[in-house]
Amino acid sequence: MQSAALFAEALRHYQNGRLGDALQLCQRVLASAPNHIDALHLTGFIRLQTGEPQAAVEMLRRAIAVNDQVSDLHNTLGEALRALGRVDEAIAHYRRAIALTPSDAASHGSLGNAFLQQDKFAEAADAYRRAIGFAGNDPALHYNLGNALTALGRLDDAVVAYRRALELAPHYAEAHNNLGNVHRTRGEPEEAIACYRRALTAAPNFALAHRNLGSMLMAQGQAAGAVAAFRRAVALAPQFAETYCDLGAALRAQGDAKATEEALGCYERALALKPDFADALAHRGELLRDIGRFEESARDMARLFATQPDYDYAAGAFLYSKLLCCDWRDYERDVARIADDIVAGRRAAVPFMLAAFSNSPAVMLRAAQIFASDERAGARGGHWSGKRYSHDRIRVAYLSADLRQHAVAYLIAGVFEVHDKSRFETIAVSFRPADDTMQARLRPMFDRFLDVQDKSDGEVARLLGELEVDIAVDLMGYTQGMRPGILGRRPAPVQVNYLGYPGTMGAAHIDYILADRFVIPEGQEASYAEQIVYLPDCFQANDSKRQIGERAPSRAEALLPEQGFVFCSFNNTLKIAPPVFDVWMRLLARIEGSVLWLLQDNEIAARNLRAEASRRGVAPERLVFAPRVPLADHLARHRLADLFVDTLPYNAHTTASDALWAGLPVLTCSGSSFAGRVAGSLLHAVGLPELVTDTLEDYEEVALALAEDRVRLGTIRAKLARNRDTFPLFDTARLCRHIESAYETMVARHRRGEPPASFAVERIAR
Repeated sequence: MQSAALFAEALRHYQNGRLGDALQLCQRVLASAPNHIDALHLTGFIRLQTGEPQAAVEMLRRAIAVNDQVSDLHNTLGEALRALGRVDEAIAHYRRAIALTPSDAASHGSLGNAFLQQDKFAEAADAYRRAIGFAGNDPALHYNLGNALTALGRLDDAVVAYRRALELAPHYAEAHNNLGNVHRTRGEPEEAIACYRRALTAAPNFALAHRNLGSMLMAQGQAAGAVAAFRRAVALAPQFAETYCDLGAALRAQGDAKATEEALGCYERALALKPDFADALAHRGELLRDIGRFEESARDMARLFATQPDYDYAAGAFLYSKLLCCDWRDYERDVARIADDIVAGRRAAVPFMLAAFSNSPAVMLRAAQIFASDERAGARGGHWSGKRYSHDRIRVAYLSADLRQHAVAYLIAGVFEVHDKSRFETIAVSFRPADDTMQARLRPMFDRFLDVQDKSDGEVARLLGELEVDIAVDLMGYTQGMRPGILGRRPAPVQVNYLGYPGTMGAAHIDYILADRFVIPEGQEASYAEQIVYLPDCFQANDSKRQIGERAPSRAEALLPEQGFVFCSFNNTLKIAPPVFDVWMRLLARIEGSVLWLLQDNEIAARNLRAEASRRGVAPERLVFAPRVPLADHLARHRLADLFVDTLPYNAHTTASDALWAGLPVLTCSGSSFAGRVAGSLLHAVGLPELVTDTLEDYEEVALALAEDRVRLGTIRAKLARNRDTFPLFDTARLCRHIESAYETMVARHRRGEPPASFAVERIAR
């Protein structure tokens, strides 16, 4: 058979997808006609397609040696060279092809691809535009142009390019996916989700689109949908550690024990695939912390910080994990370094963790501003139309994941219960449904109780807008389970930070913070992004219906000495800082037979605290640890203690209220931050300002004096018993009237067209 006929047969085999047969025929052609340029070209092309780019280069160079005036040869050689990573050589051949055939759209497109590979995005965009000028109906060219424009940050132009690709090829899955990425970058979550879904309609096995859909659903608070998407992505592409990490995060967000265990397995798998994968280390460390495996959590955070010290918020997470274990190595150095990093604008610590060890309102503000600007917490556009409502009753929505058996719910339940329903319509927005007695109590207190766990942030914001909520109150701030993206969409004309988070949220879309003149003293206003509403007594809500167990255990049952003085601090052990612990140990050394009664948070903390006591010359058995028990029983056992000694820089909050409600005097030292001044506010509101000190020296002196003078301490205890029912701290109805007055002032200002401004609520007589 002649060479021409053999090559024609080879070409037919190639066109029918029979590459091996085509290659054999080309070899027969070349055996008899070594310079057959078409056989050389087709052989090189097949070698490239079958993953043999070096063999392809050799054949194509032979073809060009025969005739270097064929533009297709230069273009194909460029593709082979680019496959080998020799991009500059490839570009030279694309340019040669274009010089030979200026209207060759394929060569212009190939040149664009090479520039894209080199991150020369402007040059790539120019090449794609020239290619489109010659082949305007090629959807791939418009798609690639969109990719280059996206990389340049020209997102509006990228949208036009992707949409043109989709006009030409409506089922172009990659174009739908990348258009979704642009919408995600522009803060348009609903549009992004729709694009990913269209990509998956066109290509159901498109693993990356499943992952992108899961990421977007997760960002919108739709954990169940995200889990389903990530499961599919993992099934389709099990080699990617990143997707296992994503699935773990979504499972963790579901909150139940089974999902938590599976999430831990996902992080293990991710780290097996990528041993130093920072995201997996961070997420596994957080999960281990959440389930109480603090020592393991600390190891992960130490490894993360050692391998990637600039990882977002790693420094703060590392220190926080150590504090949970009462591991104080390098404490002062770590605190100072994190503060310096935050002042410099770095993401060194999330605000809630920072509150555990920072005493600076200015640093807390800067950290909150940094976090508020983060994608997770930042503003995303408005769902409030700008309309001024004129409802007969002011509509107040309370947003929280903690409307369940949680400290926040214990504090504010009474306020919900005594709201004046003739003047206020109340709406609960619960991020975490719970089948518990507290939520069962709370539900009837509201006009509406909305479970929104499965709704996106945008959907919740839209719902609040449709309900024409006048005031949205964030009861969480930056605490666990937070969803700041809801109020970031501005669903209500007035938005308030209250109770759950002790500090500023640093966000322009939060108008007010409810406080008092003790927790935010004069001169600190500049450290708060919100306008400050000063309540006349104490800002903290307290429920005057909390039950105290009828029977307290005996001291022997609680492992306490029958006669010795009992210093008590039922704070979370992460709040215990070395300077305060030093004071406590000096007190134990001076008061014979005394003990320190602490909460049993975790075994590693107890072990470390006993070791710290021993290092300070105090027998470790003088630290007694109380296990967690139901709230009523916990309140009852306070009767066994003599004096509650507070922590600094993070005071007791609910814990201090518990002690005072149970009749146990609380001695505090006030710091500078909101979190470090709460106990002082409580004590002033219950008529015990003599138990508020300003320095650790005074704190130690008062504690010693009270321990040595039982008569004086008894007088204070009797005073607390009298004041509990007559002073403002536990007067729930009084606090509610003050809060309602604040709400009315906020709404009145808004309805008059006035911007938010700080103000003080007038004291209402009993």
